[in-house]
Amino acid sequence: MQPIPLDVLKVYRARSFRTAPGLRIQNINEAIAFVNERGFIYFWPIRDILLPSLWAAVAGDRPVADAHDDPGHVSWGWKDSLLGKKSWYYGKILRQKATIISLETAPYFYALSENYGAPEEDYQALYQQGRLTAESKTVYETLLDNGPMDSVALRRAARLSSKESDSRFNRALTDLQSRFLILPIGVADAGAWHYAFTYDIVARHFPELLEQARFIGERQARQHLAGLLARSVGAVQVRDLVRLFGWSPQDALQAIADLQKHALLIGPLSVESLKGDWYVDQSLAVSETHP
Repeated sequence: MQPIPLDVLKVYRARSFRTAPGLRIQNINEAIAFVNERGFIYFWPIRDILLPSLWAAVAGDRPVADAHDDPGHVSWGWKDSLLGKKSWYYGKILRQKATIISLETAPYFYALSENYGAPEEDYQALYQQGRLTAESKTVYETLLDNGPMDSVALRRAARLSSKESDSRFNRALTDLQSRFLILPIGVADAGAWHYAFTYDIVARHFPELLEQARFIGERQARQHLAGLLARSVGAVQVRDLVRLFGWSPQDALQAIADLQKHALLIGPLSVESLKGDWYVDQSLAVSETHP
C-alpha cells in the first residue's frame, strides 16, 4: 500500500476531533454524545499528546484562551454541571490530566487499575507495597470513613491544611484519581474562591463499575482502549500507546497485534512526511483503498 497522504490523515482527525467547520459541539447533549462516540477524550488539549479534547471540539483547533469570557469556556460549565450526574466519568486519569471517559468505556480503564473489588483493602496493599504515599492513604481513608467532602473540608479533616502541605495534598488528589480510587462528584461553594471540588471514593459513587470490570481481562482491556485511540486519531505508533496509557512496549505491541487479528488495524504502514511505522485504523485504510 502507498504511504497514507498526510493531508488525508489531517482531514480524518479534523472530523474525528470535531474541529472542522460545521462539526463543532454546540450544547451539552452534543458534548455527551461526543464522549460516547470517542470513548475517552481530554478536557483540555495536552501538549505532545494527540487526542480529541472537549475544548477543541467546542472552540476549534486553537490554544486554550486566557480570557475567561472566551466562548470556548462554555465547556467548563458543562463539565462542572455534569459532575456527579453519571453522564460520563471525569477525573485526572491519562497522564494525570483531566480526562472524560464514557460510561461504556470506564470499565476497561478500571480493569487495568490496581483495584480488585475491595475498596477497604486495595489501597492498603498499595501503601504496603510503597506505591501509595502516606498523604494519599490519609486522604482516601478520610473519604472512606466520612463520605463525600469538598476539598477544603477534606484538607482539614486529613490534617493537610497547612501551606506547607499544599503540594502534597494536591499530589495526593491527583494520584488517587489516576488510580481510580477517588473522583470529583460536584462543586462546592467553599474556600477563598468559593469554588472547590467535592470528592468521593470511586467504589461508592460508581459501585457498578467494580462488577462491570470484573470479567474484563487486562489484555482485552488494552485491545479495546488501543482500538478506541486508533479510531479517534486514525493512525498510531507503539510509542503513542506507551506515552498515553503508560503501558510497556510489549503490552502496546500485543494490543496492536490483537487488533490486527480482527482486521481493525492495518500495518505497519508509512505516513507521508512522518517517520516510523504506523498502524492505521481500518476505516481510514479502507477509505484510502476505495476512495
